[in-house]
Amino acid sequence: MARQEQHLQVLSALDAAKTQWYHFTAIVVAGMGFFTDAYDLFCISLVTKLLGRIYYTDLTKENPGSLPPNVAAAVNGVAFCGTLAGQLFFGWLGDKLGRKSVYGMTLLMMVICSVASGLSFSSTPTSVMATLCFFRFWLGFGIGGDYPLSATIMSEYANKKTRGAFIAAVFAMQGFGILAGGIVTLIISSAFRAGYPAPAYQDDRAASTVRQADYVWRIILMLGAAPALLTYYWRMKMPETARYTALVAKNAKQAASDMSRVLQVEIQEEPEKLEEMVSRNNTFGLFSRQFARRHGLHLVGTATTWFLLDIAFYSQNLFQKDIFTSINWIPKAKTMSALEEVFRISRAQTLIALCGTVPGYWFTVALIDVVGRFAIQLLGFFMMTVFMLGLAVPYHHWTTKGNHIGFVVMYAFTFFFANFGPNSTTFIVPAEIFPARLRSTCHGISAAAGKAGAIVGSFGFLYAAQDPHKPDAGYKPGIGVRNSLFVLAGCNLLGFICTFLVPESKGKSLEEMSGEAEEDDEVEMAAGGPWAPSWGHSGSC
Repeated sequence: MARQEQHLQVLSALDAAKTQWYHFTAIVVAGMGFFTDAYDLFCISLVTKLLGRIYYTDLTKENPGSLPPNVAAAVNGVAFCGTLAGQLFFGWLGDKLGRKSVYGMTLLMMVICSVASGLSFSSTPTSVMATLCFFRFWLGFGIGGDYPLSATIMSEYANKKTRGAFIAAVFAMQGFGILAGGIVTLIISSAFRAGYPAPAYQDDRAASTVRQADYVWRIILMLGAAPALLTYYWRMKMPETARYTALVAKNAKQAASDMSRVLQVEIQEEPEKLEEMVSRNNTFGLFSRQFARRHGLHLVGTATTWFLLDIAFYSQNLFQKDIFTSINWIPKAKTMSALEEVFRISRAQTLIALCGTVPGYWFTVALIDVVGRFAIQLLGFFMMTVFMLGLAVPYHHWTTKGNHIGFVVMYAFTFFFANFGPNSTTFIVPAEIFPARLRSTCHGISAAAGKAGAIVGSFGFLYAAQDPHKPDAGYKPGIGVRNSLFVLAGCNLLGFICTFLVPESKGKSLEEMSGEAEEDDEVEMAAGGPWAPSWGHSGSC
């Protein structure tokens, strides 16, 4: 067991601190980064139909234009590729240079690339899509850095009693970012529809897409810079986390000074105790045998669960076409003008976010420090498996007339339990269980595994779910939506099993979880395998 006298006073003060104003400041500053991330990553799906109409419509054809499959995959997926690279790079850099200095870099990159992605050069389809993809890759790169840094900063600032809720609250801003993307698109498309009325495509093909529609998608993408810009000043004002300053930079004086100011209490510097703590147990690296023995399977667990979760989470686009069309939220494209189609897509996405996405995040915030990470993650994966099978087994029943409302309810519950479940916990746990000097790196690796799952879910299943007999234009026959749902249920079941590789961190300090407060022999006992940390009793040591 970790002994209290081995703890630095500055770390003990943070662990025991009552919820104060600086906690909420940190949640807002880190959370607004996530708000921006979600807005930027998800808003592209609201305007891809519009891009197809503007740049790929052939007026001799019965239906309006749509992005060719390879272009659609590039436009939607290039930001994910950038995010994966950014998570690995900035995760590593956050451990080398410090959380605060790297945090500002990611934000500036997001602001610049959000604006630039709306300024795609020229007017030919190829050049517009090429420049859009270029800037969205680098936008994703900046967003990628926000994952490990936001989680690590919040975990290192929080007290141990409510740490899970604080990190979950940062992640929950993702839900509001998705919601904001829908609302902003609704407002802008409504304003342009009112100002520039247009007939449906089937009534007048040329006039159905007004020239001003080209401004709509650009404005929506560029507005992603606004929330990030608003929080830049506050990010720069935040002091470096005490855990990085003390345990990685080995500057006890600075750590005590920074946290004395933040907590408004007198904190002793204790350089001798820091020296003893660091020298005893702070040498092994990421690729060492010691790391593999102590945390190797933990990292495998956090990475695999995030990977498997994101396959299912980002495959939601499989259902949306069926749902929105079947309940007439989005009629056939030729019966609408370009701006009306944008309006209807954003309205549908906003309702989904409001009913199925946002509530799940806040259930996690409320309950994670009550029932623990393990229970929420297991429940989430289990219920996602159940609801995916509930969609798949009687799939033909759900797609017949009169049963569509049941399909929508099942769909909403699947993503409620993703957010009140592994979508939140896979973000939280990697920020709590690894040593301070490797925390950001390991979170970045776990998050990058998740983003690889997102790429598989978004694009692998987009092709796999094609009807074996009547695939969409430009696609090859696949295994169909029903069989894809069975595969996704299997992914959730694997996630359920892999959850057992990750230790419970509820109620424990970061140093207890990482072994930094313990002697080498004590760490060996505590890390006697991923099955050793008890899920059942998660109280403080």
